[in-house]
Amino acid sequence: MEFKSLTNIESSFRRIRLMLAAFVACCTLVTVFALWHSYRFAEKQREKIYVLDGGKSLMLALSQDLAQNRPAEAREHVRRFHELFFGLSPQKDAIEHNINRALQLADKSAYHYYVDFAEKGYYNRLISGNINQAVRVDSVLCDFSAYPYKARTYARQMIIRQSNVTERSLVTECQLQNTSRSDDNPNGFIIEHLTILENKDLRSVER
Repeated sequence: MEFKSLTNIESSFRRIRLMLAAFVACCTLVTVFALWHSYRFAEKQREKIYVLDGGKSLMLALSQDLAQNRPAEAREHVRRFHELFFGLSPQKDAIEHNINRALQLADKSAYHYYVDFAEKGYYNRLISGNINQAVRVDSVLCDFSAYPYKARTYARQMIIRQSNVTERSLVTECQLQNTSRSDDNPNGFIIEHLTILENKDLRSVER
């Protein structure tokens, strides 16, 4: 009888230990789940920006991951530079305005091209001949596998004269460095080592 009581006590303790272990495991799972859920909630809250509109209304704007948008910003940066640097009108003030805006998007390699064109009288010929120069960027290929990023641009130049229109191919290569954003450089890139690989006449059409 005494041995049976001891056996019952031992089995009761075993059941209590099993129940305690199960309870501790459940508490651990609940704690881990609560911590994980809290972390996810905090991450989602950090993606939100609250904007006060004149101190009266409250607007909720979801912030975007900048890394996801960088390729599109890089292509737009290169495209905008080419439009400003190679798209010119036969007015001195307009040429200087566009070139100055373009040079804020690039390093001295673009400035050296500008000086070289100016010394050869390229801009003076545009003005004296009343020639418009338009640029159409066909594609910008960016390689983000290594930093600084490499970009190659394929574009067409339209040299518009009173008598004819000449179409030229324009292929350039450059590197992109990250830089701080500003009103003059909203995409936060700087073009380095600009190289004109090709710039030749394709056809000429009488007007």
